[in-house]
Amino acid sequence: MIRKLSLILILSLFSIFQIQAQKTPDSIIEDFFKTYETKGASIALDELYATNPWTSRIQDAIDNIKNQLERFNEDLVGEYYGYEKLVTKQLGESYLLKSYFMKFDRQFLRLTFQFYKPNDEWRLYSFQFDDNFDDEIEEAAKLYYLDLENK
Repeated sequence: MIRKLSLILILSLFSIFQIQAQKTPDSIIEDFFKTYETKGASIALDELYATNPWTSRIQDAIDNIKNQLERFNEDLVGEYYGYEKLVTKQLGESYLLKSYFMKFDRQFLRLTFQFYKPNDEWRLYSFQFDDNFDDEIEEAAKLYYLDLENK
């Protein structure tokens, strides 16, 4: 009986640690920015893509993204001032998009993280960044997007 209770206790503790070990999209993103700040873009991207076991098939594309993000260094965009959340969109229980600004002295970058949860664990589905967010805002401010009818 004691042996059976010990086994149940061990399995219960294992389950608790397993649940706690699962990462949420927010914690994955937070880890990305912490690593970016302390170890640089390449290592931060390696850790980000490590959440998805399928990324080994696209290593050339990941290396390309790493090279592009590394170019946004202090010589090009100035000092890094942190990040700011812009948008969160969720579809169902298994897809999540989160968009952030990375703030530099000269300009900003928009980072978009997409996450997919096929079973019980969130993983990176897609990552992209760009510096033309201001073009989208300018376009959205055009009159033909506004509801000008008097109601």
